[in-house]
Amino acid sequence: MSIPLRRGLALLLLAANTTWAADVEVLHYWTSGGEARSAAELKKTLQAKGVNWKDFAVAGGAGENAATALKARVIAGNPPTAAQVKGPAIQEWGREGVLANIDAVAQAEKWDSLLPPAIASIMKYKGSYVAAPINVHRVNWLWVNPAVLKKVGAKAPANFDEFFAAADKIKAAGLVAVAHGGQPWQDATLFESVALGIGGPEFYKKALVQLDPAALSGPQMLKTFETLGRIKTYIDRDAPGRDWNLATAMVINGKAGMQFMGDWAKGEFTAAGKKPGADFLCLPAPGTDKAFSFNVDSLLMFKVKDAKSQQVLASSLMSPEFQEQFNLNKGSIPVRAGVPKTRFDACALQSMLDMEAASKGGSFVPSLAHNMAVGSATQGAMMDVIARFMSTNLAPKDAVAALAKAARTR
Repeated sequence: MSIPLRRGLALLLLAANTTWAADVEVLHYWTSGGEARSAAELKKTLQAKGVNWKDFAVAGGAGENAATALKARVIAGNPPTAAQVKGPAIQEWGREGVLANIDAVAQAEKWDSLLPPAIASIMKYKGSYVAAPINVHRVNWLWVNPAVLKKVGAKAPANFDEFFAAADKIKAAGLVAVAHGGQPWQDATLFESVALGIGGPEFYKKALVQLDPAALSGPQMLKTFETLGRIKTYIDRDAPGRDWNLATAMVINGKAGMQFMGDWAKGEFTAAGKKPGADFLCLPAPGTDKAFSFNVDSLLMFKVKDAKSQQVLASSLMSPEFQEQFNLNKGSIPVRAGVPKTRFDACALQSMLDMEAASKGGSFVPSLAHNMAVGSATQGAMMDVIARFMSTNLAPKDAVAALAKAARTR
């Protein structure tokens, strides 16, 4: 049986009769320009299948506010159909006994053969699918305005020596060298890219995934914080509390030269009509060209009365058509195999190649900042230390000790 026919039969089983049409309520935090367009695409896809989308959008960066709202709904006994949840938090919710099993869809559509094994395992609880993945974000990107580099006579940096040389020239010209928002998740995003560039993937995995005490307390972690401390000197005083997309706008408008941010930032550039390679550059963060830190968006399914609409939602999320359009809007790349590449730009194509190489080479690492690496309690304690380092005069050696202690939080 061909794949298109198999998919057609699966969807026929799920949505043969649209008279049962009902709402699916989705709690998410896709609220910026590119993200909002992506959510609208999902709404349109579902409407074509006879399912009405009820939007429950909660603004707030990496989803802290959405997580709080979700907990309140579940505790009240009124969970949404699905919620934007990812990484170890999926297992935490699974242990609460409130998740729906969507194996019927996953098996009919052969998700195991379409997804990278590392990602498929994250979507399961006790061997059964409970979440549908939507995309893969690369976190370790550096976004650069080439017009700013040309203006100050700097070159695009490939390592930290070149990065600081460019930053010095941008700062000397009266511009902001590093656009940043002083929020804990943004601080942690910057931190993890620096850690990956300084220590490499093996150090990253030992320190930030396995929470190895020696790696957390060692010289590479000290150098990470020393480098982070130096980067702080190129961030403007108005950074505290700034949303990430406003920092991206600084790069787009030429007020700043560079930004460390995941590839969702590309959605902001494209929404502003900017072209990769001409109006902006997407570069691996300094020293990380052989590595890929990943962040996978997924919708976690909760036990609700209307399982049929929920299954249509899950199937729609994994359809090649939706995966293509959603990721074109959001700046990420498809998580599943079999999605045409012809409409993706140079940044996305490079990301696809780098993900494949990193997956084979053992340098495909989960993002600490974006809920993929460790449990929520541990992550929160570690991010608190990083945010304190970014906002105070905490010495690098003291930050190392504090991070190692925070990593023991469970």
